[in-house]
Amino acid sequence: MTKGKKRNELLYFAFRNTKLKIGLGVVLFFIVLTFVGPLIAKYNPTDSVGPAGAPPSAQFWFGTTTFGEDVFSQFVHGLSSTFLVGIVGGGLGTILGMTIGFAAGYRGGNLDEVLNVLTNVVLTIPVLALLVVISAYVKVRGVMIESLFIGVTTWPWAARAIRAQTFSLKTRDFVDLARLSGESPVKIIFTEIAPNMASYLFMTFILMFGSAILTAATLDFLGLGPTQGISLGTMMNLAVLWSALMLGMWWWFIPPGIGITAIVGGLYIMNVGLDEIFNPKLREM
Repeated sequence: MTKGKKRNELLYFAFRNTKLKIGLGVVLFFIVLTFVGPLIAKYNPTDSVGPAGAPPSAQFWFGTTTFGEDVFSQFVHGLSSTFLVGIVGGGLGTILGMTIGFAAGYRGGNLDEVLNVLTNVVLTIPVLALLVVISAYVKVRGVMIESLFIGVTTWPWAARAIRAQTFSLKTRDFVDLARLSGESPVKIIFTEIAPNMASYLFMTFILMFGSAILTAATLDFLGLGPTQGISLGTMMNLAVLWSALMLGMWWWFIPPGIGITAIVGGLYIMNVGLDEIFNPKLREM
């Protein structure tokens, strides 16, 4: 099958896949809101602009906090932090997983054993507990620092999965031919092996993206997120600290909770749809 025909076939099944359309639609909605929201938000997210604890209204769409801050303004500004963590943390984790997975899977031998031991060691470390300890000792934290912490601690499962795929592909005839023609290992990995794993790598990134968002939301909810700026997890943390549930201020904690759930859920639904598209055995005819 030619590349053009294969691409047209994938597009055909992509347009027919309901899961992909639903997941992608949800994620795109929040991406658009990330850029458009701050333009239509009337207030600075940290300014006291109205009565304390006001319910949703025409003036304050998502109500106000105990301090009179506009919840909608906090929500749309918090979305940018959420997506930044997903891109940086998930992207870094994917890159580290690819680097270690490709090296271990292709080279094998002693290098594979060393990298496998390193991967297993990191896997045995309770990542959330480690992030909690690190965050507690870093007094000034931003979204980028949080993202880097997440990226350098969540790569092992991606590395193991990519390593297994590389082991399988490196014995194929086209890889042997490239090796006999004198191509370097790095060139073989990036021109022969990686392109044949493109769909798998893309789905790995989506999973890492969602995992980074969930990890960041957990840290933020525990009060160990960024000390500067606002995020959806930070909004939930402040709502709990100031007894929003007991006071009946549901509009303070429900929007960020729904936002996190919808984004991560949309990513996972989209990933299931992509798996059905790339795997002929799972396609919906």
